Amino acid sequence: MVASYLDLKRMAPVLVLLLAVYISGTWSVDKGNFKTCDQSAFCKRQRALKPGESPYRALLETMELTNTKLTLQLINDNNKVHLLLELYRLQGNITRVKINELKPLKPRYEVPDVLIREPPTEPLSVLSQDENGVVLSLGAKSQRVIVSARPFRLDIMEGHDVLMSLNSRGLLAFEHLRMRKDTQADPEAENKEEADSANQDETAKEEEKVEEGMWEETFKSHTDSKPNGPSAISLDFSLPGVEHVYGIPEHADTLKLKTTDNGDPYRLYNLDVFQYELYNPMALYGAVPVMLAHNVQRTTGIFWLNAAETWVDISSNTAGKTVFGKMLDYVQGSSETPQTDVRWISESGIIDVFIMLGPTPKDVFSQYASLTGTQSFPPLASLGYHQCRWNYNDQEDVRTVDAGFDEHDIPYDFIWLDIEHTDGKRYFTWDPHKFATPKEMLQGLMDKNRKMVAIVDPHIKVDSNYKIHNEILSRGFYVKTKDGGDYEGWCWPGNAGYPDFTRTDVRAWWASMFAFNQYEGSMENLYTWNDMNEPSVFNGPEVTMHKDAVLGNWENRDVHNLYGFYVQMATTEGLIQRSGGAERPFVLTRAFFAGSQRYGAVWTGDNAAEWDHLKISIPMCLSLGLVGISFCGADVGGFFKSPNTELLVRWYQTGAYQPFFRAHAHLDTPRREPWLFGPENTALIREVVRQRYTFLPYWYQQFYHTHCTGEPTMRPLWVEYPQDPATFALDDQFLIGRDLLVHPVTEEGARGVTAYLPGKDEVWFDIHTFQKHNGAQNLYIPVTMSSIPVFQRGGSIIPRKVRVRRSSSCMEHDPYTLYVALNTQRTAEGELYIDDGHTFNYEKKEFIHRRLSLANNVLTSVNLAPDAQFTTKSWIERVVILGASKPSKVTLKTADGQESQLEFDFDASMSVVTLRKPGMNAGADWTVTLQ
Repeated sequence: MVASYLDLKRMAPVLVLLLAVYISGTWSVDKGNFKTCDQSAFCKRQRALKPGESPYRALLETMELTNTKLTLQLINDNNKVHLLLELYRLQGNITRVKINELKPLKPRYEVPDVLIREPPTEPLSVLSQDENGVVLSLGAKSQRVIVSARPFRLDIMEGHDVLMSLNSRGLLAFEHLRMRKDTQADPEAENKEEADSANQDETAKEEEKVEEGMWEETFKSHTDSKPNGPSAISLDFSLPGVEHVYGIPEHADTLKLKTTDNGDPYRLYNLDVFQYELYNPMALYGAVPVMLAHNVQRTTGIFWLNAAETWVDISSNTAGKTVFGKMLDYVQGSSETPQTDVRWISESGIIDVFIMLGPTPKDVFSQYASLTGTQSFPPLASLGYHQCRWNYNDQEDVRTVDAGFDEHDIPYDFIWLDIEHTDGKRYFTWDPHKFATPKEMLQGLMDKNRKMVAIVDPHIKVDSNYKIHNEILSRGFYVKTKDGGDYEGWCWPGNAGYPDFTRTDVRAWWASMFAFNQYEGSMENLYTWNDMNEPSVFNGPEVTMHKDAVLGNWENRDVHNLYGFYVQMATTEGLIQRSGGAERPFVLTRAFFAGSQRYGAVWTGDNAAEWDHLKISIPMCLSLGLVGISFCGADVGGFFKSPNTELLVRWYQTGAYQPFFRAHAHLDTPRREPWLFGPENTALIREVVRQRYTFLPYWYQQFYHTHCTGEPTMRPLWVEYPQDPATFALDDQFLIGRDLLVHPVTEEGARGVTAYLPGKDEVWFDIHTFQKHNGAQNLYIPVTMSSIPVFQRGGSIIPRKVRVRRSSSCMEHDPYTLYVALNTQRTAEGELYIDDGHTFNYEKKEFIHRRLSLANNVLTSVNLAPDAQFTTKSWIERVVILGASKPSKVTLKTADGQESQLEFDFDASMSVVTLRKPGMNAGADWTVTLQ
């Protein structure tokens, strides 16, 4: 997201040049602005270590076992530095491994606030022990941990199978904190314990081999002072039997992660990357250090809880082998087991890793959710369509665009305002000329049951006439420089300060600024967008904050990837507080970390109007869903550049079936409201947006399920078909829940697509034509510009609302149509979830949750939550049964015992029965019998 040239005229010439590039949208990413591993001293240093025998040895005589954990010292035989290993068995089939210095010179950073609680433990027990190691029971299913002493190694086993090994390649590294040799001695050092002194003496040899970048590092014109010296950590994990690994977003890459042997590792370091490049491991806006591994037997996960810059190397013994090569191995009886090796390298902090042992994909989602929480339950309206651009010019522009949707009969729920709506890029303000009466504007939207999102970025204009700046300054809330002054950098307002969101008092103050009496002009239908929160610093190293800046008691080096997480946390809390805790918030963030799912939605950032960017939106959102962040979308139409009409229509058709559905565009692009491309294209866009609205009951139900379980809303096929290798690398199609399969058209000029329909005994129904197709096949589907291949799984029941109105709120009391797709056993099952759509009252059991099922020609609605209380005015106006036989009669029996005959139609050509106007309340018990 980018700013107006006029506001920047007074800035330094270098900055003006940078911004001109940013705004023009004509240049792609300048890779030279961002480090490679070779340019990142700690990554280069750690990557230079090659697999071999580890210098680390476990001192078994130091082992202590309590009810909650095992502790054990490790020693590096090269420098005699002692480490402390802590091993925990956690509830839910999770193993936690922590490694820290036994006696660090100063505390090392341990990530707070990401875990929703201290994870509950279960007792470990020793099965056997000798001088070579110890074997510990992990409880159920013959699971155990083998701790080998020389060299140190951990193996997690189940029966005879090794599930995962740690340090099996000897790449554990832990750079201990030390005194710099060429500085004067710390006066307090003499008073330290003898053990510390000994530690320093023993490390002298190592310090003679000081490498470039250990104590100071320069990238381009920026110098990182590194006052604590080298502090990197590294650990390798081996995954026998695994060829497919996923996760560690955010990267513009395929769903299945690639090996990195011949290039850079995947990088996790939140950065504002202008016009990012596709299919490479460069860092982007967010970082979730979670990887999933999957094969036909098991799914496992690794959660590396570290907020510093991190690089992840992946290698595989099957990488590069062709299908023929693998067949040859099989024919020749090759006994080599596939294996993927993963190595995590972080600049600072400690090793704190959670090993999630599955065994199923849904077990791993549950395990991760037990650690970091689930996706927040969004307001129903936020699942509708969002209209955005940088920027709607003024209140009259907003009124005109709003009216245009009504004139062209296209529903929408949110219209968005970018940075130009503010008074000179001062957030929490309005331009006094263009947006002089914001409450009048908001009331006009509210009268139509619509809402607005306004941007609030975390860089604060340094201006003594700006209330927000003055308060932050007077309270000492800004991030500090290494020398103790307030850190300042360039961003949209010009010179800007950055609040220290790692501090609870700063977050509490920020949240209070969203109160209606603080945020002038705001109303309850105004929501928030946090952009630029990596944080983006235009004149900083890699367009971000200096690593030696100070947040709380820590360097940005330690906490960097948490900044956006904390900004969204504080903003979300502010929106909740302003309603007295009653209303669910909606907050979109660009930067994120593990746990960000608890606070709202994310999008894939500043993409471009290109076909490949449309394609990449699918694996990018799938990867986020796998690590807990389900509320994901991409800028429909592309942010930079201008799409042709075919690309724009195809992007709407794709975005309508992704969780967060927002069109957005750059300041310099031509306007692209949906009705500006001729009647034919307007009709195509109208149709797919209206399709989105018919499916809102299903989307809402899926998000409720995600909120309860941690399972992704938009998910790869292998999640539901974990034993079908044909699904493992698919990332051009996806499932919504388990019952809708979507294969968007993402190729220019496409006349057909080939979709894989999974499930050997499954059937799938085209939602548009109701044609039935068998599973376990690649199906070629001819397409026209009106086509988006979507299939409903046989055996499912999906509720829809087919009376589409101007916004989701206008449809609240409208009736439902149930789409019942029979499987080969002629049964089907689904759910219906209803609440008020916007408050937290669902937590007080104010909702309807019903199970719908059809078996033996009897369709029933049964209460899944008898202790819940909620009423609805909505009723069932139609039931469409796909794959059905013609009944002779259909009888409805309601909860009060009343029976009535229902009218029905039968389409013999498609085997579809339609029950018309059954009329029962959507929250009631009822039975429909087909005879």
